[in-house]
Amino acid sequence: MTTSIQPTLAQRAAEFPAHVARPAQAPTALQGIRVVDFTHFIAGPLATMFLADMGADVVKIEPPERGDELRYYPPAVPGLEAQGGPFLWSNRNKRSVAIDLKAPAGIEVVRSLIAGADVVVENFSTGVMARFGLDYEACRELNPKLIYCSVSAYGREGPFSDRLGFDPVVQAESGFVSMNGYPDRMGVRASSAVMDISTAMMVSNAILGALFARERQGEGQFVEVALFDTGLLMTGWATMQHLVSGKEPERNGNTSPDTCPSGVFEASDKPFYINCGNDKIFQRLVGQVLERPDLAGDETLMNRNGRIARRDFLFQELGEAFRQHPWPHWQARMREAQIPCGEVRTVGEAMRSAEAEARRVVTHIPHPTLGQIPNIASPIRYARTPMVDPTPAPSIGQDTEAVLREVLGWSPDKVADMARSGAFGRRVAAPTVGSA
Repeated sequence: MTTSIQPTLAQRAAEFPAHVARPAQAPTALQGIRVVDFTHFIAGPLATMFLADMGADVVKIEPPERGDELRYYPPAVPGLEAQGGPFLWSNRNKRSVAIDLKAPAGIEVVRSLIAGADVVVENFSTGVMARFGLDYEACRELNPKLIYCSVSAYGREGPFSDRLGFDPVVQAESGFVSMNGYPDRMGVRASSAVMDISTAMMVSNAILGALFARERQGEGQFVEVALFDTGLLMTGWATMQHLVSGKEPERNGNTSPDTCPSGVFEASDKPFYINCGNDKIFQRLVGQVLERPDLAGDETLMNRNGRIARRDFLFQELGEAFRQHPWPHWQARMREAQIPCGEVRTVGEAMRSAEAEARRVVTHIPHPTLGQIPNIASPIRYARTPMVDPTPAPSIGQDTEAVLREVLGWSPDKVADMARSGAFGRRVAAPTVGSA
């Protein structure tokens, strides 16, 4: 009996090319912007990672003993303490400072950091920052031009401000779950944390807008993004369709209620997806690709509504035709005819696909402990201010002393005094007085 040996993360990283460094003298989009980041889990940290990718100095504030709870989401990375795959994915390009916010000395440290920052981002439960004396009004007194972004589940004011919210709950409450799956069973949630990820995009957009406004108008402001608000947006145009028609969206599996044919078909070797978004695409599909003049000339099938009404017939005809040949045969013909289509892949297949390789989406980067790790590139490509070269997610408190000395100008003696006062908890040891 043989036992398979799983490759290490470093070995998997070697499957992908090395990251190509940015031009040495190129500026970054957020050069000189400092973010004090109190966020944890997914939506907040992913948003601040986007800012870090653009060149902001993101100082991640973590509890000394355990750090961000997302560190413990599986799978754990062998060889790294308190760092799992999800944490690595959402916390690159940041510096971790471990601070005990329950200690007066810890509050003194973060107040000093906030006084010189451009942005503060937090996603604690409502009222937590106020109990620390770090709510927007208190921070604005320290720094009048500060942009303070608060990320919550249901908003910071109103009857639901006390509610906690996680991605699957918002998927359910926003109506998103009701739209997804098949009509003969209960709706299903998306496996990906779509609400957290979309909220992260909203948060980073909101902060960028506030930075631009401050540049033009000279003032900071309070910024708020709620997970539920974003969740309702993520149901797409179904909201307006409901308001126009009064009907609830139906579950359609892999087909579309708005276009036809749109769905999964089977070639002789594998499944693939087609989306005929308009009448011209349909004509090219049945005329050029399938060479079916009977379908191309059918007056009922010439328009979207007619095809939707005869979906079962059309899917049967297309399904029988597609099963006659393998995917490469159909892919070549559909690419030539400009039919939006693609094979149904696993995540691993997508990461190793020719498309991902051509875009250099997955590369490997150096890691101080493991040697190298994979990196998923940002989809944003700037010509003049390229994204920063990625650095791995930090360990808990990895940069505490460096940040306090570089950002605040504190001496080793001052940092040591703060350590003895309990600012850094028990996990982060006091620095050596007089160290270089």
